[in-house]
Amino acid sequence: MSETAFIFPGQGSQYVGMGKELTENFKVARETFEEADEALGFNLSGLCFNGPEEDLKLTFNTQPAILTTSIASLRVLSSETGIDPVVLAGHSLGEYSSLTAAQAIAFPDAVRTVRLRGTFMQEAVPPGEGAMAAILGLEAPEVEELCVQAAQGEVVAPANFNSPWQIVISGHAQAVTRAVELALERGAKKAVMLAVSAPFHCSLMKPAAERLHDALQDIPVCDIGIPVISNADAEAYPSKEEIKNILVKQVDHPVRWEESMRELVKRGIKTVIEIGPGKVLTGLMRRITKDVKTVNLGNADDLKALSGHN
Repeated sequence: MSETAFIFPGQGSQYVGMGKELTENFKVARETFEEADEALGFNLSGLCFNGPEEDLKLTFNTQPAILTTSIASLRVLSSETGIDPVVLAGHSLGEYSSLTAAQAIAFPDAVRTVRLRGTFMQEAVPPGEGAMAAILGLEAPEVEELCVQAAQGEVVAPANFNSPWQIVISGHAQAVTRAVELALERGAKKAVMLAVSAPFHCSLMKPAAERLHDALQDIPVCDIGIPVISNADAEAYPSKEEIKNILVKQVDHPVRWEESMRELVKRGIKTVIEIGPGKVLTGLMRRITKDVKTVNLGNADDLKALSGHN
């Protein structure tokens, strides 16, 4: 499987019970959750395995929870199958999982950093002032144009270019609502407000980006062992010197996921393995291209299926 990429999910993929089955079956997964608990100084594993869901959904909990589940899954995959990727990518928060997988950031540092990142993003905009919405069935230029018209002095802009027909917008709540109405008027197949706690990946996140910049100063980074495609640029990180700058940029810039996945195709990738909770990215990949095989690893049954590919 030399033409394989690993991709890692972001916020929204979490669920109560994630990672539990892997920790019950594999020592390396159990050790990963223990490592996260120690790094954070609280029982993150218990929150992942048992909830409550309302606490798991809090951004500053969700981000380290998904990262830990993803890295635990990755370590199980590596130890049980020996499958190696030639390139990595992750959606928003998942970019930290990618950089950890590439050995550019140590796992304990990554867990602590995304805990802070979640806090900074949550605190950047007062509750209720920001919103996000998914627009399905309109192309990117149309969505960009209706955001301009809906803004009326406020912020609303594309936040996630997820697939050819799915774009998420973000900004002030009233502006996002206006954009949703405009999208439906212009023939969008669907336009719905999302149940999120803050308007991620738009200019309202600038205060969070600035705080993350300061927090990253003390985090050591290493050479990137496997190419990692960045969300903000949809191309591989050029060097370890750029890691912190790109992670700061990512917070208040759109996630260029469709372009990132097309970059994998350009690199000759034939199989993509989504590692971590959920199957969101697998679904998006199937909408982006039919030329790449997609596989998931989130539990022990998935691992059995994957072992047959090696």
